[in-house]
Amino acid sequence: MLRRNSNLATGSWIKNELRVSRTSIDTSIDNVKQKIYFRYFKPLSALVAKNKKKVKKSLEEKLRKTAKRLGLTSKQMPRHIAIIMDGNGRWAARRALSRVEGHRQGAKTAEKMAQCCADFGVESLILYSFSIENWKRPKAEVNALMNLYTEYLTTIRPKLMQNNVRLIHLGRLGGLPAAVQAELTETVEMSAGNTGMTLGLALNYGARAEIVDAVRKIAQEYKKERLNLKDIDEQCISRHLYTAGLAEPDLLIRTANEMRVSNFLLWQISYSEFYVTKTLWPDFKKANLEKAILAYAKRNRRFGAISDPRPQTQDHRPKS
Repeated sequence: MLRRNSNLATGSWIKNELRVSRTSIDTSIDNVKQKIYFRYFKPLSALVAKNKKKVKKSLEEKLRKTAKRLGLTSKQMPRHIAIIMDGNGRWAARRALSRVEGHRQGAKTAEKMAQCCADFGVESLILYSFSIENWKRPKAEVNALMNLYTEYLTTIRPKLMQNNVRLIHLGRLGGLPAAVQAELTETVEMSAGNTGMTLGLALNYGARAEIVDAVRKIAQEYKKERLNLKDIDEQCISRHLYTAGLAEPDLLIRTANEMRVSNFLLWQISYSEFYVTKTLWPDFKKANLEKAILAYAKRNRRFGAISDPRPQTQDHRPKS
């Protein structure tokens, strides 16, 4: 009996010690979390909140300075740009390199162009990175690309936060490898509170698929009696696209001299100005972007109206 009581006492003591230890560990973890929050995240949150008021003015100021440097007015500048990045494979072939190395160099160019657009005061930039049709490429190349995306989506985070850039994804997330999904989701969520330029990454994207997905969402809402037939118009469809909330591109750039849109933003580019260059994407630089902007500035955007030789004073684009 004495031994049994002794065992019970010992057992109670052990449980109590474990409980105390667990509490101490939990307290220590909470203390560390608090220190991290007050040291890093709280100041960052306060900084972001403070900067929100300055963002619009900052973008306008950057746009104005860029326009002045290029000899243009702010009204002649594209505020929303989309790029079909083409020519990575050809760039690599001309240098006797692997296609993967071409894609790696292309990723570096994408990062540089995103920085340029942020510096120029561009409000949104959409990059066509990987289409639904690209899954037809050799498996080794696709696997290498997915590894590259995983790496890129991790390393780009500091620059996104530093430049107050918000990353969004355009495309079908579910069709991507788990590792890419995880890094993409984390980067999108991390930058969600940023209020500067919006960077859209079209990954596992197809414009026809986008429209199909939008129609399915609308059909579901109609089935649940959340929509009436009279509610389904252009604005309704735009709200259900991957680009919901974004303005339509003013300027669409395509590299590598290809004269097609390749199933990219078919709905959104109805009134976009096209600019095609022979330059392969890895060779595309700040000067090439400026050349595209200067070409855009010479266009007379009529949106279906009669040509007016006077400079445009306001934006007549259909609203999304």
